[in-house]
Amino acid sequence: MSHPTVDRVAAFVPFREKMRAAGLNDAAIRAFAGSYDALCRGATGLVEEASIEPVTSLPQASALELTPQPELLHQTVVIKLNGGLGTSMGLEKAKSLLPVRGENAFLDLIARQLLRLRAQTGGAAPHFLLMNSFSTSDDTCAYLAARQPALGDPAGLELLQNRVPKVQAADLAPLSWPAQPDLEWCPPGHGDIYACLLGSGWLDRLLAQGVRYAFVSNADNLGATLDETLLAWFAQSGQAFAMEVTRRTAADRKGGHLARRRHDGRLLLRESAQCPPADEEAFQDVDRHQFFNTNNLWIRLDRLRDELLRLDGLIPLPIIINKKTADPRDPNSPAVLQLETAMGAAIECFPDAGAIEVSRTRFAPVKTTADLLVVRSDAYVLTDDLRLELHPDRAGQPPHITLDASCKLVDGLEKTFPHGAPSLRQCHSLKIQGPFVVEAGVTIQGDVTLVNTDPEPKRLAAGTYS
Repeated sequence: MSHPTVDRVAAFVPFREKMRAAGLNDAAIRAFAGSYDALCRGATGLVEEASIEPVTSLPQASALELTPQPELLHQTVVIKLNGGLGTSMGLEKAKSLLPVRGENAFLDLIARQLLRLRAQTGGAAPHFLLMNSFSTSDDTCAYLAARQPALGDPAGLELLQNRVPKVQAADLAPLSWPAQPDLEWCPPGHGDIYACLLGSGWLDRLLAQGVRYAFVSNADNLGATLDETLLAWFAQSGQAFAMEVTRRTAADRKGGHLARRRHDGRLLLRESAQCPPADEEAFQDVDRHQFFNTNNLWIRLDRLRDELLRLDGLIPLPIIINKKTADPRDPNSPAVLQLETAMGAAIECFPDAGAIEVSRTRFAPVKTTADLLVVRSDAYVLTDDLRLELHPDRAGQPPHITLDASCKLVDGLEKTFPHGAPSLRQCHSLKIQGPFVVEAGVTIQGDVTLVNTDPEPKRLAAGTYS
């Protein structure tokens, strides 16, 4: 999609004015200007197989023989991405506020992880920031104030994500939707973290406090804790940016992968949307492209600042173009383009970026109600250092769960499992078709399919099913 006749400078003026009127800072405006310019130039973000080569070997976290250095905790900030509402699961609040272990929500376990580390340092280190969105800020701050006061003032822990205008597909102008002005805006993706750190002043404040290292991960991934051995490795490596990756399996074949660009040797991420149709077979070959991004990232903050200064405040991330309608609930509303970026894509922006292979135990995201059911079950255990990881009996593989459509939303999941998750430690796969109510004391072993063709829910009594 190329727009060679668009005067990119003039076309961006109404976007700049709209963003300034909404109180967005210069860093946010520059970042969006970069994405808009790429759109007007017809950038597709496609990465051809011929332009890359596979990454075949990486340092392995399991082979590191480094002694943790407690003093590094004083130089580190943990940043959790907490901008998602979990709308695909029917939520109208931050996904991180969902209970995951008894009364403990994701956010409670994250707080306990941080406080455990702070008990080692005897102070406020490591530092902690939550990257909230406008949608998650109020609920998250209120929850932390009530449940985790030991973390400190929630307002002092917040890195607030920007918002950006939707672009009318017809003419590339800012969307005007007076009936619901909020629908004129959209989130810019987690690649916004770099503009947020700069524009909020947090980058300068952290550096002034002696903080050099940032560990960034998703709030819904409770396997992603601040690992002191990995911190020591990153500090010793001298790299500006490092990504934790893990091995792709057949289940990951449609997900993005790590690769190396042929012309300059830099690492990059290629997502499925960036793969030309002709290269799909190579993209899905998990033996050829062996590693995927866990979205656990390590960043040298002083090097990030240097790069932002060199590039006039902009990390040039590849754009992701999402085609939507102005009102997501009205398919007949005008077509719009939502411009997003991914923070992991910054791996190609630093000449000395690296990656390290980690165990899949550091990757336990919750994207669906099926994922939520599994992490609530005994297929996962809470470790002494408060990580949620697969039970050793699972041999690194979670059970494969297919739930009935009635369980797609959290309300439906909890009606089906009113007593919590059944035992899934010995489950290979579970498929549920039709309405059920699963009683307490149910154990699923091996491969189980439950079918109910009646409209009334069928009760699954306590017992073992295999």
